[in-house]
Amino acid sequence: MKILDYTNKNFDKDLDLFLLKRKNKVKSSAVSVIKIIRDVKKNGDKAVLKYEKRFNKNTIIAPSYKKISETISSLDKKVKRAIDLAYNRIYKFHSLQKFKDISYKDKLKNRLEYKYLPIESVGIYVPGSTASYPSSVLMNAIPALVAGVERIVMINPGYRGRQNPAVLYAAKKCNIKEIYSIGGPSAIAALAYGTNKIRKVNKIVGPGNAYVAAAKKEVFGDVGIEGMTAGPSEIMVVADKFSNPDWIASDLLGQAEHDILAQCILITKDKKLIKKVKKEISKQLKDIPRSSIARKSLFSNGILMYINSDKKIIEVINKIAPEHLELNLKKYKSLIPKIKNSGSICLGKYAVMAMTDYNIGSNHILPTNASAKYSSGISVNEFCKRISYINISKKGIESLGPSVITLANYEGLQAHAQSVKKRIRRK
Repeated sequence: MKILDYTNKNFDKDLDLFLLKRKNKVKSSAVSVIKIIRDVKKNGDKAVLKYEKRFNKNTIIAPSYKKISETISSLDKKVKRAIDLAYNRIYKFHSLQKFKDISYKDKLKNRLEYKYLPIESVGIYVPGSTASYPSSVLMNAIPALVAGVERIVMINPGYRGRQNPAVLYAAKKCNIKEIYSIGGPSAIAALAYGTNKIRKVNKIVGPGNAYVAAAKKEVFGDVGIEGMTAGPSEIMVVADKFSNPDWIASDLLGQAEHDILAQCILITKDKKLIKKVKKEISKQLKDIPRSSIARKSLFSNGILMYINSDKKIIEVINKIAPEHLELNLKKYKSLIPKIKNSGSICLGKYAVMAMTDYNIGSNHILPTNASAKYSSGISVNEFCKRISYINISKKGIESLGPSVITLANYEGLQAHAQSVKKRIRRK
């Protein structure tokens, strides 16, 4: 892993170059997805099936209800109970996010209203193929359920025609009726533009690899997407001399095993901790099944930082704007008000990112690639749209209209002025 020392005069320059290198890797995926999207727009299901065969050895786009039921029946009851627990906690927390409509009436009897309406149809992307994430089904679908979305479509790539039973059980738990065994940019295009088998949706949400994130950006405008980048995962851990290096190493590996483009960062004032964590990572890498992915991620994108200044630590956190931030510190409260950019913040040594990925109740679909500077994670708000309703009284237009006419004429929009002027009672 890359080691950066704040006392080195080139620290900021080296950090910027390292972050830019990863960002460019993520962005470079956009070029290769355009051809796939155009193919699906033109050839529909035929193109989708072509890419499924190529990337997932899959020949089934829409698994039958019988196939889904049979697959779910094979799931361990212990896993079902874990999904049930997560579902209940996530649903409860997201139920608290409902918005209240606004209704306002002024002294001129003009009425202004602001109402929240659910989006009619959404597609949720759940990563799959060689790995499957039932937790991502819950994080995508539950906020949509709470918002009142009527049609929720799940796309989840299987492998050789087989989908994960836990993913399908989670979908059943969320009452998802439309399930497609497809993935990647072609699946995003199918949801955005529709095919004979798949009806288009109004919005697509959900995390994915760099190619999925690039495809979502490419179709944006024809369909809605989250107001953030939900791409390859990230974690930043800020630790001190009291932190357990064994725990810190496992937290970093927990993110590195996701994707070779995942990014894991440690910041500490203790140089000894860096050495201990590095040693633990090497030790623990031998014991995880996805060690090859984790090793590539850590080698290409991992950073161990020595920073002996609280002010600089805050500056670096806000600059990187990590998806997940863990403050594994004995004294962390003074830092909290100064942290402005992060998808989620885990406070204290027991608040581990892995817990937030499953059943604490908060959402794990969070902004990546520094998009936490201007956006937030998935919430109920992601599945609502707002409409303003305006009722203007006769007295209202007569009192406020002359001022509107003045401004409209000033802006050179005489037709605007006339449409108001014609409604004002002549004296």
